[in-house]
Amino acid sequence: MALTRRDVIRTGIVGGAGLLLADRFGPRGWAAAPAAKAKSIIQIWMWGGPCHIDTFDPKPGAGSDYTGPLDKPIPTNVDGLQIGELLPLLARQADKYSVIRSMTHGNNAHESASYWVQTGRKPGDRLVFPGVGSVVSLLRGYNVGYKGLIPPYVVLTQLQGRFSESGFLGPRFAPFATGSDPQQTPFAVQGVITPGITEQRQRDRRELLHTLNTFGNALKGQPALDAFVQSEDQAYELILGDAGKVFDLSQETNETRERYGRNTFGQSCLAARRLVERGVPYVTINFQGWDTHKQHFQTMRQRLPWLDKGMSVLLADLAERGLLDSTIIWWGGEFGRTPRVQWEAPWNGGRGHWGQAFSTVLAGGGFKGGHVIGSTDARGEEVRERPVYPEDVIASMYEQLGFDVNAKLPNPDGLDIRLVPTTAEGAQPIKRLTEIM
Repeated sequence: MALTRRDVIRTGIVGGAGLLLADRFGPRGWAAAPAAKAKSIIQIWMWGGPCHIDTFDPKPGAGSDYTGPLDKPIPTNVDGLQIGELLPLLARQADKYSVIRSMTHGNNAHESASYWVQTGRKPGDRLVFPGVGSVVSLLRGYNVGYKGLIPPYVVLTQLQGRFSESGFLGPRFAPFATGSDPQQTPFAVQGVITPGITEQRQRDRRELLHTLNTFGNALKGQPALDAFVQSEDQAYELILGDAGKVFDLSQETNETRERYGRNTFGQSCLAARRLVERGVPYVTINFQGWDTHKQHFQTMRQRLPWLDKGMSVLLADLAERGLLDSTIIWWGGEFGRTPRVQWEAPWNGGRGHWGQAFSTVLAGGGFKGGHVIGSTDARGEEVRERPVYPEDVIASMYEQLGFDVNAKLPNPDGLDIRLVPTTAEGAQPIKRLTEIM
């Protein structure tokens, strides 16, 4: 469920009302946590499932039925590591990220695979578990000292709508979705920027409301009204003050905006960097357009260059600003694509869903770069060694964030639920990504 700025204030995330629930959802009683290496996560969600063969697990020896026209992988700045030929800029940054080529869960449905990859839980339980963003919002948000007016979990720009991101944690930990398009000027973030209304007009409106508010003026200083006054001040700080300026990409130089790419994804990467720079702990960039049942290779030639430019500059920019060490970049989607190209009608050169084997990329936040974890067979159809499940990735990120994965996750029913699934729940043992930690 999307949260508008008004929802945020109403549900008490920003206002003092949020403190009323802090005891219920606060960190009291949790076990000692490991030392944190990361402060933030930028999740680049490849909406629809990106093809592992055309990106980070090329298979040039499999033949054209598998590679299609993209049969010339390129070397990177890491010896022995090759990636897809349409990612030359990311090839120069390969020392900053590690590739997990042995991701698997065997699920080929968008909704349930998205749920599994982002919650670490197999679908089918009667409970709806929260995604990583909402867990970070719980453990790095307002209950534990986060002071920002920008909500701690921001989605650029649209929610996926695959599942409730906050699950049983409830709407207080749901993401704030910006809406609009960051490549437009202004970037009309819903509830913060109203196109066609100047700042002076906003100020005039507020002054007029105060003049007409005779009831409020007569009861000035009454404690019952203080929370409303505080919420109004915070709302206008977002609209007219410095807080909301984080979304004003015109404050960046034209050179910087061009560097990221003048498209929705590139400018979303720039906005994500600005949000992390301001202390927002979790940002998701929902990059649409990867469910390529048809016209797969035409789509790859358009979208992979956007990915290449935006993600490579994001990595470089964060590193130049000293932020990559404390920011995890998590790239991936709900599954991969069918390794064999579907040349037959009606697909005519498309790729279907493939949960048997796919790739994920991790960078920053204490994760080592320049490594490859696991492998797939010669055609990219099955995991050959070191299978990695979504919960392994999530547990590893939680540890980098300093979260105790054995801590209890608060829930309205008081159930004994941990941050990651346990063998007591029937889950397989977690295998953290120790190779890159």
